[in-house]
Amino acid sequence: MDKHYDDLKGIIKIYLPEDVSVDSITPQSHLVNELNINSANLVDVVLDIEDHFDITIEDDEIEKMDTVKSALELISTKVA
Repeated sequence: MDKHYDDLKGIIKIYLPEDVSVDSITPQSHLVNELNINSANLVDVVLDIEDHFDITIEDDEIEKMDTVKSALELISTKVA
């Protein structure tokens, strides 16, 4: 989980707007509301996650992936 967390943080970091620090990423962080990742970038985050972890995330799963923690849970499920 921790390894996935660091990897995920690295992916998310690329898409953070200038006014959001990478230090503000926590498992409870909401990707859109707190980290200010817009919907276009959210798609890029998902694509990067799929590439990095070699998994496929379905459209209905993207909707449930609203926080860092929910993204990690999805990644863990898919990687296992």
